[in-house]
Amino acid sequence: MLDTYTTKSGDTWDTVAYKVWGNEMYMDTLIKANLEHKDTFIFPAGVILTLPEITLEVSDSLPPWKKGGVAVNE
Repeated sequence: MLDTYTTKSGDTWDTVAYKVWGNEMYMDTLIKANLEHKDTFIFPAGVILTLPEITLEVSDSLPPWKKGGVAVNE
C-alpha cells in the first residue's frame, strides 16, 4: 500500500514535504512521484499525492538527541 497525503487548501510542494518529512529539501522527490501535478504551485484542498519512500538524511549540525544518537560525556 502506498502512502498518500491529501492536500489542504494553500499547500505548496515545499510545505507538504516539510509536513510529511520535516524538511522541504524533499520537494523534488515529491514532485517526481506526482508528475501529473507538476504544474501546480498552490494546491486546492483534496488533491491526493503519492508519498514516495525516502531515506531521511540527518544533519551533522543536529544535537545528539535529535539524531537518535547518545550523548557521551567527556
